[in-house]
Amino acid sequence: MLANWLTQLAQVLFVLGFAPLLRGLLERYKARLAGRPGPPVWQPYRDLRKWWHKETVRTQSSTWIAGFAPVTYFLAPLVVTLLIPALTAFPLPLAWMGDMLAGGMILGAGGLSLLLAALDAGSVYPALGVSRIRLIGVFTEPLALLVVFGAASAAGATIPFVVNRTLTGPAWRFSPTHVLLVVAWFLLLIAETGRIPVDNPSSTQELSLIDPARTFEASGPDLVFYEWGGWMKFVVLSLILVNVLLTPWGLATRAQLGAVLAAMVLVGFKMLLLGLFLVTVEAGFAKLRLLRNVDFVAVGIMLAALGAVGAIFSL
Repeated sequence: MLANWLTQLAQVLFVLGFAPLLRGLLERYKARLAGRPGPPVWQPYRDLRKWWHKETVRTQSSTWIAGFAPVTYFLAPLVVTLLIPALTAFPLPLAWMGDMLAGGMILGAGGLSLLLAALDAGSVYPALGVSRIRLIGVFTEPLALLVVFGAASAAGATIPFVVNRTLTGPAWRFSPTHVLLVVAWFLLLIAETGRIPVDNPSSTQELSLIDPARTFEASGPDLVFYEWGGWMKFVVLSLILVNVLLTPWGLATRAQLGAVLAAMVLVGFKMLLLGLFLVTVEAGFAKLRLLRNVDFVAVGIMLAALGAVGAIFSL
């Protein structure tokens, strides 16, 4: 029992520590594709340390929301990590605490806190980012629900570990339904984490910002929680794709130190491959205009709906 609890803690620490490293690796690779040397792989850790030692500056109109939101946004991905197969193929003690819908609600609560904090700042650019992200969110939320509905229909349950065993079993693996749900979640990953073609997180043009605009007024430890939380959200959504929907390869089958350490390496490798593929796809596209983002997410909704129908009829 103690080994299971320690493994649960290892999952949280893995997401916590690996998120900045994955960010650094992807930024380095993205720069190399553009013909630039790029920042060091460890730059995200240095940025977090630098921001942590800076002063937190908030507007005079800020309320208690400004202090509550960063911590909520930071903790939301860590709580979801307790519910999903991040490193193990078997359920851990807290895995039954919630299902895929609960995980979506927890991430949604973190996103809502960020939106409220952006509006609470009383500044123009965060409010602009909120309005744009909600335009996209109107369509990404039904996309996520359709993928969950399709996966739950196929598995007969909404617990991620059960869905993992069903979709990666011989009856569903690489079936039309399986492929449609995986592609739909990949499009959701792009939209929810502000990647090209939906958004350009490295842009410095204020009027074109979508996701980064929400933290435009953040500084100091608040910025650390927002940035680190965003990186962990990317890791959690990617873990759901590669471990729950795609393949359980690399997950530990027992709560032993060697198996968990091997799972960290193998899962990290899978995450890196997914990230490199995502950045390579980004390199071939330009950022879409704001209203064209709706068309992009609508494609994901269509694929998820087809996948859900296929799951109902066991296609």
